[in-house]
Amino acid sequence: MPVLFLTCGLQGSGKTTLARRLEQEHAALRLTADEWLRQLHPELSEPELDLHRDSVEHLQWATAMRVLQLGCNVVLDWGLWAREERDRYRSEAQAIGARVVLCLLEPSRQEILDRLERRNASPAPGVFRITREEHDQAWDFFQRERPTRAELDLFDPVP
Repeated sequence: MPVLFLTCGLQGSGKTTLARRLEQEHAALRLTADEWLRQLHPELSEPELDLHRDSVEHLQWATAMRVLQLGCNVVLDWGLWAREERDRYRSEAQAIGARVVLCLLEPSRQEILDRLERRNASPAPGVFRITREEHDQAWDFFQRERPTRAELDLFDPVP
């Protein structure tokens, strides 16, 4: 039975690092929207790239569903801050017989800020810069939408 790994957390929480590890450990296809955006539109600025995020994520989700149907594992390296998103991807993947694991990353706020400061100082190719204001807005939203214990119980354990 294939497994869909969903990463859930703020920018700088370690989602892509975890996604790369899961990709190797579980022979999974890793889908990271930021990487695709940079590859498809290297000439665009970060705000301009975000205008294309929905279409890239739509294509990645269609790819993920097909790969799962073929019996292969997938790591969806997105933030998935909203419960509505997590419910949608979980239920659609379960409907085709996949197990779904939610990988919630919640380092302390200070740890995230420290990581973002280091990341912004010398960003790697394909990595988006995150301002303090953007982080504060994301933090407030995620605190309202973070998975509850009841929601976490809807997901499968890590295999």
